[in-house]
Amino acid sequence: MNHLSIVTTGGTIDKIYFDDKSEYQIGAPAIGEILHQLGVAFTFDVIPILRKDSLHLTDNDRELIRYTIAQQAHRHVLVTHGTDTLIETARVLLSVTDKVIVLTGALNPARFQGSDAVFNIGCAVGALQTLPNGVHIAMNGRIWNPRHVRKNRAANRFEAS
Repeated sequence: MNHLSIVTTGGTIDKIYFDDKSEYQIGAPAIGEILHQLGVAFTFDVIPILRKDSLHLTDNDRELIRYTIAQQAHRHVLVTHGTDTLIETARVLLSVTDKVIVLTGALNPARFQGSDAVFNIGCAVGALQTLPNGVHIAMNGRIWNPRHVRKNRAANRFEAS
């Protein structure tokens, strides 16, 4: 992989909290800064198309995500996304067959100490370099097929379905 296209949609990974009442906004994508700090050995561009909690994504939003990915000149695409509906979006993307697409997110904002964001991004980048064309999910240290995974909200993790 020489170049990575990163499509950002919002979600917890980019949330910024303002007070103890849990009021938040979706901030600027954190992934570009994270990759710069890590000194990755490939070029990348960040394409921020949405700043939404994934519970608020619509069918039109998912079509915009699909269209944006399909238009990328590069084969490797990483999507940052909220975890609540990440699987639904991944299933919409199954129609894009000529790219390696990996979706990831975070259960805690990237700006929080101890967030899983950097770990999930690292897993996604590694997966992108080894997986065949298709759609994959990188969460909780595993690579998931979007057809056979679910989010266990009670345990706050992804698992086989």
